[in-house]
Amino acid sequence: MRTQRTLSATPDARPPSAAARIASVDALRGFSLLGILVVNIAFLASGYRMAGLAEPAFDSPLDWGVRWTVTLLLENKFYLLFSFLFGYSFTLQLDSAARLDRPFVPMFLRRLAGLFLLGLAHAVLLFPGDILTTYAAVGVALLVLRRITPRAAILLAAGLTALLALGFVLLALMAMAGHDMSGTVAGGAAEATRSDAALGSGFWEIVAEHVRKLSSIIMLRVLFQGPAVLAACLVGLAIGKLGALRDLSAHTRTLRRLQWTGFTVGLAGACFYTLAAWNGTVHKFWGEAVDLVTAPLLAAAYGATFLRLLPHVPRLGRALAAPGRMALSNYLAQSLICALIFTGYGLALVDRVSPPVEVVIALGIFTAQVLYSRWWLKGHRYGPVEWLLRYLTYCRRPGA
Repeated sequence: MRTQRTLSATPDARPPSAAARIASVDALRGFSLLGILVVNIAFLASGYRMAGLAEPAFDSPLDWGVRWTVTLLLENKFYLLFSFLFGYSFTLQLDSAARLDRPFVPMFLRRLAGLFLLGLAHAVLLFPGDILTTYAAVGVALLVLRRITPRAAILLAAGLTALLALGFVLLALMAMAGHDMSGTVAGGAAEATRSDAALGSGFWEIVAEHVRKLSSIIMLRVLFQGPAVLAACLVGLAIGKLGALRDLSAHTRTLRRLQWTGFTVGLAGACFYTLAAWNGTVHKFWGEAVDLVTAPLLAAAYGATFLRLLPHVPRLGRALAAPGRMALSNYLAQSLICALIFTGYGLALVDRVSPPVEVVIALGIFTAQVLYSRWWLKGHRYGPVEWLLRYLTYCRRPGA
């Protein structure tokens, strides 16, 4: 979540090649942020989506087409891409601390503590689906594993992914054997109705609803999403240690392989997951198992394609790099804006906006963030929340 500037005395101290590499990573982070928003807005806008159901008020072919498209192409892909960048950024922070002879462990622990507090506030006040607290926990694991070799990091990531997929296979088999698995999935229509009523009410009702949801979400994070995030971070750590993003032209063959694999195996798995996501408990567990294995491949294909296209669309790269440089500020702002639109904090339009309109709103929010980020960064080195996190990390006021 860190802005991708190094800790050199001035930005101009970086060599041109490093500056280009940093800009491409920032642009990829901005691209990931857009995908995350398009997925998250459905859960921010509807108690039914948070309960694992389609909104009953929106049942047209267009509504279902948007749901299926977002599930197929975006869901569970972009948070993995963002997690990869978190692991990659970790290696940049290690290198910066070593270059400046700074004690890394206490500095990074302060950073993680700040990230955890921000995530906790975000979860309670705005969106219980917060991922910042997960990044804080995963950051501790990265700290412990910071001396791991790239090969071992890749093997560990693969092992974690395989174990998670096996867990869902076991759940699917148990459900097929007749075991009651209702406790392992989100509640039904009654849960959604209750959530809608709370989210459309006042401040304390909204906060109480978020806190209530956290109990089940924490279990999901610990057992499933946390390890998946760690696996993606470990891949990013390995790539950072190998320096594979420093000269993309030297890795064209690898990027092509990622594209071929991701857009074949990855898309096939995404199709299976999309079909399973709307076909009942047993099928959903099988879909989750397949998606855990194939979603990282599709996410890698997206990243490889984006990085290969970036030199040919420099304006797009510059536009996406701005929100990418202040991704933490923009991630939190997305939840705040959506809360003002969909909850009792503002317009209280919860479950009153169709899926196609949600996507249009998401694109509008992100466009505004691109413009705001470019304006803000003309006069500041860091985004507002990034500035606060750096203050907590280094225990001193960052530069302007």
